[in-house]
Amino acid sequence: MTDPYIDIEKLDADQRLQLIERLWDSLEDSALALPLTAAQKRELDSRLDRIDAGDDAGIPWEEIISKIKSKPG
Repeated sequence: MTDPYIDIEKLDADQRLQLIERLWDSLEDSALALPLTAAQKRELDSRLDRIDAGDDAGIPWEEIISKIKSKPG
């Protein structure tokens, strides 16, 4: 594979975000090939254990959206 050259400094913010999005989306097919670290596995197991125990039901989507919309800025 050849490394394509992109002069990132010449891209505006929107173009940079589009590039990031394309790069992120390109990882979708290989997501299973990216191994989790031991810390990530422990965290996922811990979250699943809390959910199974009924200790962590999560936050309703509506509440999250409301918090985001109420933040200044």
